[in-house]
This record gives sequence, structure tokens and C-alpha cells, in this order.
Amino acid sequence: VQLQASGGGLVQAGDSLRLSCAASGRAFNSYTVAWFRRAPGKEREFVAAMRWGGGTTYYADSVKGRFTISRDNAKLTAYLQMNSLKPEDTAIYYCAAQTGSRPELPMYGYWGQGTLVTVSS
Repeated sequence: VQLQASGGGLVQAGDSLRLSCAASGRAFNSYTVAWFRRAPGKEREFVAAMRWGGGTTYYADSVKGRFTISRDNAKLTAYLQMNSLKPEDTAIYYCAAQTGSRPELPMYGYWGQGTLVTVSS
């Protein structure tokens, strides 16, 4: 499975942005999909995840109520809708797929190349 993240850009605080993660390979539909991010000078951190069936989602406390993860298995694509963006959301965002029982851990077999989100104040 190959993943291609897109949709990043420069926005102002309070704006919205939607990231996409396009996958190749039908196996994607049986995987958990997740978004992680790495801010300048910081470690990679978990943002959100969704189980393969689409019914169970997980969010980092810092994005709960503002970000929404979703997936369209017919299109082999996952999304991260980001609302009410803050300067501290500035980071490179990576999508990932696979994993086991702990979706918040970066133990994924497949990673996208990352897309940069910059939020100005």
C-alpha cells in the first residue's frame, strides 16, 4: 500500500483545511488509518485514527472537537477535516495505515510523505 497525503497549505488562525490521504491497493480498506504530525523542533505526535470499518475513531485531546477524521473506502481515501485552526497546529501532517490494537502509537506499516500545514496568527 502506498499513501499520498495532500491538502496542506498556509492559512490563518480560525480557518479550516481538509487533508486527503489517497491510497493504492484495496488492502487499505482493511486497515486502520491515522494522521500524525510533527511540529518544528518537536516529536511526532498522534492526531487522529479511524478503524477500517469507519465506526471507531480516536483523537488527541489537543484536536478533539476541531478535527474530524473520515474515510471513503470506495475511493481508497482518508481525510482530516481541520477546523478552528491554531498556530500550534502548524506541522507536517502524515497519514499512516495498518497497525494493531493501539492506533495512537506510530506502529504503522505504511506512511505517506507528509503535507505541510502552516497556521499564521
